[in-house]
Amino acid sequence: MPGRIAVSGSAATTWQTATLTEIRRETPRAATFRFAVPAWAGHLPGQHLMLRLTAADGYTAQRHYSLASAPDDSGHIELTLDHVDGGEVSGWFHSVAEPGDEVEVRGPLSGFFAWPGDRPALLIGAGSGVVPLMSMVRHHRARGLTVPLRLLVSARGPEELLYAREYGPETTPVFTRSAPEGVPVGRLAAAHLAPLLAEAPTGGWEAYVCGSNGFAEHASRLLVEAGQPVDRIRIERFG
Repeated sequence: MPGRIAVSGSAATTWQTATLTEIRRETPRAATFRFAVPAWAGHLPGQHLMLRLTAADGYTAQRHYSLASAPDDSGHIELTLDHVDGGEVSGWFHSVAEPGDEVEVRGPLSGFFAWPGDRPALLIGAGSGVVPLMSMVRHHRARGLTVPLRLLVSARGPEELLYAREYGPETTPVFTRSAPEGVPVGRLAAAHLAPLLAEAPTGGWEAYVCGSNGFAEHASRLLVEAGQPVDRIRIERFG
């Protein structure tokens, strides 16, 4: 099927060296970190990886992070990380890391939340939950896919909206605390979903929801109440 991609799972068991090549500020508390990983076997939009830092004394710290980059970005991957107060890994990235530093990565991992580009996708995310969804949007654009895709992204305000410069007509932003003049402020509601569900293509949407536990529960409940089949809602949550 056009746009569909597949990735062998065997590569996910091997740690690889990833060299940091670029740091891009996204918001006051989040940045995108671009890595060169020459032997990266590719991934599906929506998958994540395991990242490992090793200190000089041998101490290691491992974290799971969603991949933000499109699969077609050959030999490179991107991660977008919030600066978590007290976080030893995110703290290192935001306070110490610089181009040329090396870390270890293993993946890609998990296929449940992956979108290969073969079905209409309704993406709903909040905060850093938009990261794996952005991989899907970028894949959709890079391949020039015609399969319908819509993104609804929630943020506290415009200054905290990840990837704000990249969004196009496929995206509907929702602001919960502050918004540009003339834009209403409020929590994700049925009224935000209604026009997207009303334009569902033949066969309906495959819904992907990613965010905090509270947001994921709220958004999935709204979808079910609006008639979205439960077995066509995929949820990735954190916190």
